Amino acid sequence: MVTAQAGALARLNADDLRRLPDPADSPSDCTCRHLQCAGWESVTAPLAEPLLQPLGTLRDATRDDEPTLEEFHPGGTRYGSETAPVAPAYFPYNRCTVWACAGCGRGFLQYTEFGGYYVDHRLRELDPALVSG
Repeated sequence: MVTAQAGALARLNADDLRRLPDPADSPSDCTCRHLQCAGWESVTAPLAEPLLQPLGTLRDATRDDEPTLEEFHPGGTRYGSETAPVAPAYFPYNRCTVWACAGCGRGFLQYTEFGGYYVDHRLRELDPALVSG
């Protein structure tokens, strides 16, 4: 499994995401099982340690411009669809940090949506079968 470097988040790619455990394989008694977020869900604050451990980021820090807001839905899915592809080069994945459950290694994606008058923290469990790219 990929682990974060001390002081900085490692840049992850689609292959890294595919190596994370399938959510269905998470033990029924794991503390992360209460996180039911196959599609993007709003959370009151970003989740962090000790429940989740940082793995890395999908954001390309070498670029000077803002990541694209274009989404990737070749099968006609929508942003919040539970079956929407996880496409690291597209929104919102290109703004995500990647976390893993400290107990079972199940992956999660997090990003914060900044609107004109609000901040919305969002979480999605990572299904490696949905990773595209």
